[in-house]
Amino acid sequence: MSKDIELVRGTGNIYRDFGRPNADLEQARAILAAKIIHILDARKLSTRDAEKLTGVAHSEFSRIRNTQLRRFTLDRMIAILGKLDADIEVNLTFKERQKLSSAPPHAA
Repeated sequence: MSKDIELVRGTGNIYRDFGRPNADLEQARAILAAKIIHILDARKLSTRDAEKLTGVAHSEFSRIRNTQLRRFTLDRMIAILGKLDADIEVNLTFKERQKLSSAPPHAA
């Protein structure tokens, strides 16, 4: 029994690949959350320790750890990174989206 496997290359943004609205925003939040979690882990900070260090409620860090990111704006997450003494550099790249053809397929 041989089954063919189809390989599908992603866009680099899982949220876009699954057709999520605001995919770029969701990806940006996920990247920032991953950095915050990395800093907490590297410093062995609990959410309570992070609260004492930054003044940010431990529940906010718990939400980030649990990837409940909908409440967070990008500027809020960047501010949290700043309070964790992270140097932050933001680079934005703008590209024109590829437009899907709206023309009907050619009749054979």
